[in-house]
Amino acid sequence: MEAAGSVRGGATSTVAVVDGAGTVIGWTQAAEELTGYPAADILGRPIGTLLPRDGHDRDGDGDGEREHLPRTGLTEVRRRDGEVVIVRVEAASLTFGDDAGSRQGSWLVSAIPAATELSTGTGALLESLISSFPVAMAIWDRNLRCVWMNEAAEKLSDGYPYYRVGRSLTEVIEGIDTEAVQDAMRKVLADGRPVIDREARWFHRSHERAMSISLFPLEGADGRPLGVRSVALDFSNSKARDHLDLLREASVRLGSTLDVTKTAQELAELAIPVLADHVTVDLPESMLPGEEPLQRPATTEAGIPVFRRAGVASVHDGTPQSSWERQETVFVPPGSPFMEVLHSRRPHFEPVLDTSPGTWLDLDPDRARTVHATGMHSLIVIPLQARGDVLGVATFARTTNPAPFTRDDLQLAEELVTRAALSLDNARRYTRERLTALALQRDLLPHDLCGTGTVEVASRYLPSGTHEGVGGDWYDAIHLPGARIALVVGDVTGHGINAAATMGRLRTAVRTLAYLDLPPDELLTHLDHLIARDARGFEATGATCLYVVHDPQTGRCTMATAGHPPPAIVSPSGDVTFPSLSAGTPIGVGLGTFQSHELYLPAGTLLALYTDGLIETRQADLDTGMARLGDALAREARQSVTLERLCTAVIDSIVGDAPAEDDIALLMARIQA
Repeated sequence: MEAAGSVRGGATSTVAVVDGAGTVIGWTQAAEELTGYPAADILGRPIGTLLPRDGHDRDGDGDGEREHLPRTGLTEVRRRDGEVVIVRVEAASLTFGDDAGSRQGSWLVSAIPAATELSTGTGALLESLISSFPVAMAIWDRNLRCVWMNEAAEKLSDGYPYYRVGRSLTEVIEGIDTEAVQDAMRKVLADGRPVIDREARWFHRSHERAMSISLFPLEGADGRPLGVRSVALDFSNSKARDHLDLLREASVRLGSTLDVTKTAQELAELAIPVLADHVTVDLPESMLPGEEPLQRPATTEAGIPVFRRAGVASVHDGTPQSSWERQETVFVPPGSPFMEVLHSRRPHFEPVLDTSPGTWLDLDPDRARTVHATGMHSLIVIPLQARGDVLGVATFARTTNPAPFTRDDLQLAEELVTRAALSLDNARRYTRERLTALALQRDLLPHDLCGTGTVEVASRYLPSGTHEGVGGDWYDAIHLPGARIALVVGDVTGHGINAAATMGRLRTAVRTLAYLDLPPDELLTHLDHLIARDARGFEATGATCLYVVHDPQTGRCTMATAGHPPPAIVSPSGDVTFPSLSAGTPIGVGLGTFQSHELYLPAGTLLALYTDGLIETRQADLDTGMARLGDALAREARQSVTLERLCTAVIDSIVGDAPAEDDIALLMARIQA
């Protein structure tokens, strides 16, 4: 466990201990300094005492408090004097006693004021990046008071007095219309929608100044607004306005997709025509999905890096300045600016391109012909670097624009490449983990799912189409003695490799317990106790599960659920029902509160077991989703199709062409005569 005074890279943090009921049981001197509460006045009180009384907080009792404890991220703390402070909170679970389940857990909660974090620890890296941008950035709390700003905002504050740490926008500032800005900020706080490129003008020292201001919501760990982030740029001259447009578009487009080649192409297209007439982005083969980037790109036997063109854009149709199309292998000659950049990790800046004999172009006749044919006269080559890795090179050239590149152009190009490199690395990391998790999950899911002579089964798994990562959904059909069959579907909390691995372990545990021929409620009880005792071995925080056993001799189905939605049952006449099951607690809680429910299902009945990704979306709750599923089943079941095609038709009917917001597992069974 980290020492209390060294959380997050050396920043001093407030530390408190809160028990499972939400009561403060430990308090430090730093906590007293942050909140104004001495230990004697806070110990034994609910943690909700420190939450703002603004209509969003809980009343301080029981479950409402526990909702706040495990959150990690930005939130607000109310000091004893009533002042509200934005802090970053991290919570770590504590366990007392030899048996993890013998006692209710407690939490070690640390908090660092957001303004402090931005100048210490990992925040120092962020500030070092944004301080060099010609963009004024600030953070405002919900009272529209400035709590942090960068160097560009400090420089701007002399003539544009919005920017004063501790100053509220409710104050009257001479010559500035604060009411309009306040209204815009309140609107962002109310609906969470950013305001982009809001123009503001004022006179300072006999000169008119123009600013482009964008406002973005600052959300806490619970998703509620804590304040507003402002980004402002002085575009009093035309070149600054062009750069503003380019940076604004870059902030929207770069990183909007976690796809390596799309991000590379976005970088190329962004710089045309404001910065360059021709842009290429070349990435080593190690950046392709599923490959690891090297400290230096892979090379051929001759020592020449193997690149592929990932992005290219030009002011001319057909990109005549490029000798290679996207996805083609790119030749990088030794002694060229490209190799120089790769080895030095510093930009190559050549305002006037030297095309005379004896230069590197002699070793690259294809590029030399292109340079002379297109009139290329100015060149910038910048390495794409992120987290210590060289990810490729970006090349900017001018042909039609007669002006050579300037140092300002170089700085702008470096800013674009820095943003793109981080987005490329995020895309590469996401793609690598997603492919790994998908491969793991597909390997762990059943490959030979089959029913019995009396029950036909079919399944469909659809991974999430969002950036959340692969989830831990699973399904199974297990043959039991007496021609019986067990149908299982479950969902592990979380996403990524850990969720997929935990899913595989749970599926194995269910199969092992199923072979003991336990009733559904007893099987879930044993599974719950097993996972609760071995909680450290399961990285995810919990799981839901539905377990159904069909007996062909009696025609009865016995089922129990551990926090999972009930199955959909389609009668031979086409009616769809959802049995009312005792919900039970999720697997891993250790309470073992499960009950079996028995139904008689005649021949021709369909059962649909599913995960919540099929029925729950951001726009629809579970009840609405279950109603949609019922309608789809009733409609599609009337068609004379195979069970496999029925699975596909139901998912297509509900999800449509949109990407799935969460993983979907669907297991269907038809009772035969």
